[in-house]
Amino acid sequence: MATLDGKNVLVISTNYGVEQDEIVVPIEQLRQRGAAVTVAAQQSDAIQTLVGDKDPGKTVDPDTTLATVSAGDFDALVVPGGTINADTLRTDKRAVEIVSAFVADGKPVAAICHGPWTLVEAGVLSGKTITSYPSLQTDIRNAGAEWVDQEVQVDGGVITSRNPGDLPAFVDAIEHALTA
Repeated sequence: MATLDGKNVLVISTNYGVEQDEIVVPIEQLRQRGAAVTVAAQQSDAIQTLVGDKDPGKTVDPDTTLATVSAGDFDALVVPGGTINADTLRTDKRAVEIVSAFVADGKPVAAICHGPWTLVEAGVLSGKTITSYPSLQTDIRNAGAEWVDQEVQVDGGVITSRNPGDLPAFVDAIEHALTA
């Protein structure tokens, strides 16, 4: 039996601009560990990933759209980065509502790189200690959180990492949160 059998994880994304490894690696590794992973995008079209915010990467087919998912159906949420993805996602009212619902339900929310921008917008970081891509430090502090520079930071149900190089620790922290 895999460690995450019976766990349902939601990954949210826009349809363009998500950092390839920050969506592909968590999906693949969480599935390998037994989780049922659902990918929800703004539209039902394929998600075009980018590598380094500029070069086209793999496409990912979403399972559903942001409009149709409910936090109550999932055990954890993953918010990948990519500057374009994260900047667009934080302006998407439904994406912000999803983040807020997971936090309100006390369910793990994992955001990497620029992904924490959506958590800033949802107003769920006050009093937390998190990490992110370094350029988000001011936004995070203005949201009432402390920013730290480490590969993974867990504060309550909020799991954050800085960049694709932190993915092994990021995915391990998500697994730990789902099995604790």
